[in-house]
Amino acid sequence: MNDPTATAAPLLPTQSPGDTSEAVAARAAMVARFEESGALGPGPVREALLALPRQILMPQAYVRRSAPDETPPRWDLLDFSRPADQEEMLERLHSGDSVAIQHDGEPILGRVPGPRRGGVMTAMSSTMSLTTNLLQQLDLRPGQRVLDVGTGAGVTAATACFVCGDEGVVTLDVDPHVTAAARERLSDLGFRPATVTRDGTTGWPDEGRYDRIFVSFAVRHVPQALVEHLAPGGRALMTLGTSSPSWPGLAVIDRRLDGSVEAQLRAVEFGHRAGVGFDRLYLSAAFRAEITTAGGWTQRSMLAPPPDTARGLWMALDHLYPGLVRHFGAEDLTIGAPACRSWMRVRAVGHRRWEVTTSGRRDIWAELQDVAGQWRAAGAPDVFRLHFDADGGQRATSPNGALTWQLSPGEIGEAR
Repeated sequence: MNDPTATAAPLLPTQSPGDTSEAVAARAAMVARFEESGALGPGPVREALLALPRQILMPQAYVRRSAPDETPPRWDLLDFSRPADQEEMLERLHSGDSVAIQHDGEPILGRVPGPRRGGVMTAMSSTMSLTTNLLQQLDLRPGQRVLDVGTGAGVTAATACFVCGDEGVVTLDVDPHVTAAARERLSDLGFRPATVTRDGTTGWPDEGRYDRIFVSFAVRHVPQALVEHLAPGGRALMTLGTSSPSWPGLAVIDRRLDGSVEAQLRAVEFGHRAGVGFDRLYLSAAFRAEITTAGGWTQRSMLAPPPDTARGLWMALDHLYPGLVRHFGAEDLTIGAPACRSWMRVRAVGHRRWEVTTSGRRDIWAELQDVAGQWRAAGAPDVFRLHFDADGGQRATSPNGALTWQLSPGEIGEAR
């Protein structure tokens, strides 16, 4: 294992090939926004964000030209080398939003920029505020060995190389086009981590154990191989969720110096997108319109709907009553179950009075109130213990043991 006191030799912005003064200014502005919002503090992650030229890692990026519900969708592939694209590329790369880099599993190197029609985006750089927050929690330090699972655009791998030194960094992705592009672009920055085409959930034992493991796509339960790869004193982070995108959790797994494992599941506002193998749930435009306008069985209630900040409750609902999706764009609390087209909406109609309308075979309001009662009896936690059972099962349990659920192994696959 590398000496944890060793000092990495990061690149400075002025040393980065292909960098421009406009890009340096855009990175500085992005970092300033993160600092002002409280998403970023001083430290090596901040220095990496300032130094690493995103246009080298993502010299091409997709922008959507069609409306959200328009089919088939329309996209433009922009190229930073084209002067006409540079201003929009700088804005896209430094907006803090996710950046799409691959369409329908295509080869990434050698593409001709221009319009695309239909299909889906199959690889991207995650929302930067999310990545920044998680990288700070990962507590990267010089000399650490890092396993980056889900290479994407190579942003996490580049940050790990910048902070820790590239000799101890391994990045895995299931898509050979993604790893080929990342290998070339990381090399352009002077970094040569091990870049491997492989299902990241199986890990990469060839390089021994790792001090830090970062998974950039959501999984249903913690891959056992990644737990086994943690070195004493090591930490792994990954989004843990279901097919619903609405209420993610963050799994934090620490291996103590004595070799024992301690894990938590923290309810969070945002998480990584689901990996391949999830049956992704969504509310179609037609279903959203039905929920918003259609009638159903209406009742008055003195029970207040849970606030958005009760994240532990919402995460528990996602696991105890699966198949629900929140319509966050609605004015009132609106939840649907796409599989059976059941839905619920709740609106305030006076002081401590709410109107609850439900439709379909599932009584989502009753399900929500059931979980709310269990959650309050458990002490209203937002952090749960993760247990790894001897038979391979995994459970989340409240600190007082009153609220618990099994994690479904489901299909675990890598994001693309």
